[in-house]
Amino acid sequence: MNIIGSIIAGLLGTLAMTLLMIMAPRMGMPKMDIIGMLGTMFTASEGAARVLGTPAHFMMGVIFAIIYSLLWSLGIGSPTWLWGLIFGAVHGVVVMVMMPVVTKMLPRPPQIESGPLMVVGLLMGHLAFGLVVALTYAAFV
Repeated sequence: MNIIGSIIAGLLGTLAMTLLMIMAPRMGMPKMDIIGMLGTMFTASEGAARVLGTPAHFMMGVIFAIIYSLLWSLGIGSPTWLWGLIFGAVHGVVVMVMMPVVTKMLPRPPQIESGPLMVVGLLMGHLAFGLVVALTYAAFV
């Protein structure tokens, strides 16, 4: 496993996902403010939540990229576009299941839109994350 490759892949994958989240409302998708939501784990102040949520979001991306890389190094798939999409899809489904539980722990739970467009947006973000992580990590191994 290449830890530097994992870290860089996680940062770039998270950047890709973040850009999709920013563009989502412009494409008719619901607003997906995961950065603001993560920040509310630390503070109820909206401005401070965004400041604290940004590094939390990127750290989580690095952690998940390390998990992906570890799985690949154990022989579970390989860092290819297909396995990136598979890991991203599984990751997205796990997030969908966990989100209602996690948001209940927040001091200021966000109003999260539900429905098919939110599911599509969430999956698109995680597919992009997985794809970018796989292709970036592949350049290091």
